[in-house]
Amino acid sequence: MAIPRPEYPRPQLKREQWLNLNGEWGFEIDHGRSGRERGLTNPEHALSGLILVPFCPESSLSGVEYKDFMAGVWYQRAFEVPAAWAEGRVLIHFGAVDYEAEVWINGESVGKHSGGYTPFAFDITRQLRAGVNVVTVCAEDDPRSGRQPRGKQSCLYRSHGCDYTRTTGIWQTVWLECVPDISIRSLRYYPDPENGCLHFEAQVDGWRNGVRLKAEALYEGSFAGAADIGVSSPSVRVTLPLSTIQLWEPGCGRLYDLKLTLSDESGKELDSVSSYFGLRTLRLDSHAMRINGRAVFQRLVLDQGFYPQGVYTAPTDEDLRRDIELSLELGFNGARLHEKLFEPRYLYWADRLGYLVWGEYGNWGLNISGGKGLSTMLSEWLEAVERDFNHPSVIGWCPFNETWDTEWGKQDDSTLRSIYRMTKALDPTRPVIDTSGNYHVETDIFDVHDYEQDPEVFRAHYEPMKTGGPVFNAFPERQKYRGEPYFVSEYGGIWWNPNKGNDDGWGYGNRPTSEEEFLARYEGLTSVLMDHPLMLGFCYTQLYDVEQEVNGLYTYDRRPKFPSEVFRAIHSRPATIERKDAAGGQSR
Repeated sequence: MAIPRPEYPRPQLKREQWLNLNGEWGFEIDHGRSGRERGLTNPEHALSGLILVPFCPESSLSGVEYKDFMAGVWYQRAFEVPAAWAEGRVLIHFGAVDYEAEVWINGESVGKHSGGYTPFAFDITRQLRAGVNVVTVCAEDDPRSGRQPRGKQSCLYRSHGCDYTRTTGIWQTVWLECVPDISIRSLRYYPDPENGCLHFEAQVDGWRNGVRLKAEALYEGSFAGAADIGVSSPSVRVTLPLSTIQLWEPGCGRLYDLKLTLSDESGKELDSVSSYFGLRTLRLDSHAMRINGRAVFQRLVLDQGFYPQGVYTAPTDEDLRRDIELSLELGFNGARLHEKLFEPRYLYWADRLGYLVWGEYGNWGLNISGGKGLSTMLSEWLEAVERDFNHPSVIGWCPFNETWDTEWGKQDDSTLRSIYRMTKALDPTRPVIDTSGNYHVETDIFDVHDYEQDPEVFRAHYEPMKTGGPVFNAFPERQKYRGEPYFVSEYGGIWWNPNKGNDDGWGYGNRPTSEEEFLARYEGLTSVLMDHPLMLGFCYTQLYDVEQEVNGLYTYDRRPKFPSEVFRAIHSRPATIERKDAAGGQSR
């Protein structure tokens, strides 16, 4: 059987010695969470079913397609470690497991992880034995508890409204890696095109005196710069001068390849990894976002990262790339990655294709009315920011979306403030929106969600701010505008499912009666935002239908509803904020 999702899962820190563990695993649903008592951690105890990893059991690609709630699920498979890995350490990596995971090797627990979106790894060198080994995984999931974030996973039996099929257990690649005793653990990049260099930090495991780090950059296969420095501590900072400056920008994902090598006093190679980086600057200036000094109007679309056959998991790496290409074909230059942390391979393609993205957390379902919500979310959110820090495509962070006062609890302003400030401390290079839509507490950008369907009423919402009047603020009793850049980060959502009855699915507002009416509404709403002199950008809901929500510009299986050139024509003309910049109306 061919290995599903066989590509290397972590493209910004790649080693040659790795082994993909995707494929057929033993599987068993544990409704009573009694698996430990029943001895399922015993490697001799075969599980009752099979599943195709990395697809969740709710998906058709998994071979299970069980749609009801699963309190716990168990996985098991045998593997052998290549003989060449006898030197060094062996790590087992999980791209993401929803939600509470524990891992055993040959019956011995090697660690636990909490959080359904971020990667984790355990050193399993000591637990390995010659020949066949067995890995066992238990994942426990309770999306109805209020104690864990679930994003857009339904808390009812069926999908409903804007909540869809759930994901339980493993949903990203599982893999083994051989790591030298002295090795590069992580990297953090600070591009500096104005000074013609890349600054970066490397964390080195097993550091000792005499170790050196060499960095070599290539651009399109040609030498572009090098640095060689002694590693004087477990954390080393390097400035890599570049002989050629090629800027990463929207629509042009110009990337440098980077090779990093650790060596000892004699010059013997200890560790080698390959990576890449992009050179760009990013800052907010008055009401504009500037990339490399140029005002770029954000023509974004909402992308929720769901797939008909794989649910949270794209069937292939090409599907990840294709979703970005479909958006670019319509003239969008980026996306809000909505209520979900997308996998690193998606961000890799965004980097390659010059596609702007906002990193967002799947906070829905988590009660943030007290300190417990803060502690639950904080650990995983900081893991997410750390994981995605180096991607030039990521232009901002949004830890929360629509923090309504609901049955999950009332918004705790101190929680939002704390997460905002910690995000800024971890990454001072990007803007942060504390909670998209409502209710803002402390934010770099004031964004709103506005699903008004009449273009003239929509225009009236934003007209007063052109002349210094009040901004559109749906919740003035809960949030105050303090002059931040302004962003309509959800609008449209026009209901269009022409081949089905009006009761089959839903969208925002009244369903248009014709294609002409749809397109007139779309252009009218979009032009209000593009022509506004104080608008940072827009985000249209949404790129494709998801299950019962049929307001996408493509169907759920990614078939176009309209000719792409219609939308390209609307989006391609310069926005007012870009025309002002080109005319020298704002400082660069």
